[in-house]
Amino acid sequence: MIDRYTLPEMKKIWSEENKFSKWLDIEILACEALAELGQVPREAVAEIKKKAGFDVRRIAEIEAVTNHDVIAFTTNVAEYVGDAARYIHLGLTSSDVVDTALSVLMREAGLHLLERLRQLRQALLEKAGEHRKTVMIGRTHGIHAEPITFGLKMLLWVAETERNIQRMERAVEAISVGKISGAVGTYANIDPRVEAYVCARLGLKPARVSTQVLQRDRHAEYLTTIAVIGSSLDKFATELRSLQRTDILEVEEPFKKGQKGSSAMPHKRNPITGERISGLARLLRGNALAAMENVALWNERDISHSSVERVIIPDSTIILDYMLVKLTGIISGLMVYPENMKRNIERTRGLIFSQRVLLSLVEEKGLARERAYELVQRNAMQSWRTGQNFRDLLLKDAELMAHFSAEEIDRLFDYNYHLKHVDEIYKRFGL
Repeated sequence: MIDRYTLPEMKKIWSEENKFSKWLDIEILACEALAELGQVPREAVAEIKKKAGFDVRRIAEIEAVTNHDVIAFTTNVAEYVGDAARYIHLGLTSSDVVDTALSVLMREAGLHLLERLRQLRQALLEKAGEHRKTVMIGRTHGIHAEPITFGLKMLLWVAETERNIQRMERAVEAISVGKISGAVGTYANIDPRVEAYVCARLGLKPARVSTQVLQRDRHAEYLTTIAVIGSSLDKFATELRSLQRTDILEVEEPFKKGQKGSSAMPHKRNPITGERISGLARLLRGNALAAMENVALWNERDISHSSVERVIIPDSTIILDYMLVKLTGIISGLMVYPENMKRNIERTRGLIFSQRVLLSLVEEKGLARERAYELVQRNAMQSWRTGQNFRDLLLKDAELMAHFSAEEIDRLFDYNYHLKHVDEIYKRFGL
């Protein structure tokens, strides 16, 4: 991933230094296990642990000749270790090292993403608490529906973020698996106890069965989880972008001092961070599709997945990390405009209370629903056409007013009616 969207913590996880460090850990742990089984001299293992090292540039030089990254790595390590290097990679195949190390790296990245998700959840909870009673219009199909509060919108996102945390936890658990089972998964040249030893010390579980590789449904689950989370962030960002439109302007993402919105129009304050989040989510969904294409490998393995994973796994975790940080920043610094929310509610001249009038006619006045709907709708449509106040039209409708007093009509036009259960919803979140 380009540096523009790469944050330091995730860059370190996916660095060549960190990858080769994990490879070396696995090779050394395998030697330790073999020594425990009496298959490798303990003094040789001590020498390996003392001398082992690698040089990223040297590995690249060797790989230019061998065209095999693991052989290039073990060759370079042998240059550091000397004679005892003959015990390194004993009975192992390349994927024993590569796949197990990849699981460790994906676990590291996943745990980091979980921390970012928890930070987003906290920012949303704080904003929800702040705007518990901030009334705004709810919209369905882009059209004014009935009143909600901005805090409820934030709680909706809290709940979705909590589900995403659970999804990511499951994905991390699913990928926390290693294999040291040899060329086709039969342990022909390596004792299964080596696998158990290595995995235990890496925080992984041994795969119950494998081929030369770990099966790629695990990796697909991980990347589709990332895509789902990214789609949630896209949804949140898209909603905020919509609410920032000039003719709505109920919220606005932070606009820092010195920031410029347009090279041509000095007045512009564009939701560029939200737009960036939406754009990056498209990459995550594309990468998830590529991950699913990797599941169908030939026989006991082919290497068609490798080139894909070298791109999509680091890139997806790096992108989601960036998106989470940026969205958390937007939520924390979000400018909310209650007065504009109130102004927008009033733009439809009382039409948002149409259901309240309808239900009162049916439940309290005993009218058939079809007849009640006809009475209310004809006044609502006239309000749409003429711009007249809906309440005023109702008061002038003699047929409808045969069922109501003016005071009863006033009672039906009360925002608080729609918000009477808000506190109950908040209690579900411990608020």
